[in-house]
Amino acid sequence: MKKFLKIAVLSVLGVVVVLCGLMAGFIYKIKNGFPVSYETEAPNINIPSDKTTVLLFSKATGFRHGESIEAGKKVFAGLAIKNNWFVYDTEEGGVFNPDQLAQFDAVIFNNSTGRVLNDEQQQHLEDYVTNGGSLIGIHGAGDNSHHWDWYTENLMGATFSHHSLDPHLQETKVILEGGADSLLAAGLAPEFTHTDEWYVFLDNPRKKGFNILYSIDGESISPSGNMLWMTDKDFGMGQDHPVAWWRASGNGRTFYTSMGHDATAWQQPTFVKMLENTVGR
Repeated sequence: MKKFLKIAVLSVLGVVVVLCGLMAGFIYKIKNGFPVSYETEAPNINIPSDKTTVLLFSKATGFRHGESIEAGKKVFAGLAIKNNWFVYDTEEGGVFNPDQLAQFDAVIFNNSTGRVLNDEQQQHLEDYVTNGGSLIGIHGAGDNSHHWDWYTENLMGATFSHHSLDPHLQETKVILEGGADSLLAAGLAPEFTHTDEWYVFLDNPRKKGFNILYSIDGESISPSGNMLWMTDKDFGMGQDHPVAWWRASGNGRTFYTSMGHDATAWQQPTFVKMLENTVGR
């Protein structure tokens, strides 16, 4: 009997250790990206000079929002046909070189998470924006897995803390900012109801000089991100909770929206129109 109990206890402890290891590995992956590798060979692309050109980058080494990434690819393919754009869809970082980047009007991080570019490629993207390019980030592109100071400062203007977990996906009204940029706001609904995984940031990008396009009432959702042993994530951003914003950066500009967790976002006409306006601005 004692032998049986000993085996049972050791079995339970083994399962606990394995589960803790898996959890630790998952947390490391979503915070840092794993496994991380970098592609450095420039691809062979015929980039037209007479169209709006878009680099759609969907590489993810952190948490992969697979359904949203694939839905986004399909939507941008449709927008390319509608607007006569050239969209280069890739998950390979070799295109982040000065010569090829300079041929794109906009670079979109389509739920791109984790470390996805090496230091040299990151610098090329910084230079691209400073020299007049446009960088657009969608949802996961704004989490804290990138470990890139310029990126955090110029794309988000805020540091990611957590997202709602209790409940996870929540419905609320998304409200257009009064006096928003007329080109970005063209054809957008003044408000719409949307369900998403709402990101909570430690700072408000409005206070960092970013121009807000859409916000939610942060008091209309439960922002708690507490789980297991984490008990310090039970806070939000307050009533003023931006979810889409932009600003000039050097001679270029950046735009970020924290919406877009799953494929349903891409079925939301205003969400799609917002991104269409952002590329075409």
